[in-house]
Amino acid sequence: MLNDDVQYPVKPLEENNDPRFTFGLLLDVAAVLQEQGYPRIRTGADLIRLRQALWSFLYSTNSV
Repeated sequence: MLNDDVQYPVKPLEENNDPRFTFGLLLDVAAVLQEQGYPRIRTGADLIRLRQALWSFLYSTNSV
């Protein structure tokens, strides 16, 4: 069950789009993961999966 104080998900600034959700953001998240000891993202498939996971965290209203 979600806590009432949660900040996420947020609404995209535009319907189904958010100019804050950039390729640079995705690369920054990938870099932080690598800095924390996770393997470097080397394939497009892994980058797509990271993008989907990040989008889901930020914007999905589906219950966990």
